[in-house]
Amino acid sequence: QVQLVESGGGLVQAGGSLRLSCVVSGRAFSVYAMGWFRQAPGKEREFVASITWNGGSTVYADSVKGRFTIYRDNAKNTVYLQMNSLKPEETAVYYCAAKTARYSRGSYYYTEYDYWGQGTQVTVTS
Repeated sequence: QVQLVESGGGLVQAGGSLRLSCVVSGRAFSVYAMGWFRQAPGKEREFVASITWNGGSTVYADSVKGRFTIYRDNAKNTVYLQMNSLKPEETAVYYCAAKTARYSRGSYYYTEYDYWGQGTQVTVTS
């Protein structure tokens, strides 16, 4: 069983920054693609960013390009999401997800991820 635990959410003013972390249990983290998604109240879960197993390739939603950065530290079983210039409309619960097909790429589609964290709340005030 793979467990994911997010942290780093909180309350921030518009234009501010937060760094989310997601620690993944188990020894196979280094072969997983990872993704970050978010879900605001009353809205569908949406893709934010993904990263390949070795960090060699990243993909971002158009809305966050140039402001968010996904990266990973395989020695710490952790994936991060650095979020800069946050906007009030980005208030949501942020989830990390693991795609356990070995050495795969990330995906825009949440259905392709096998394990999810419990989420961390990010609230951006205007």
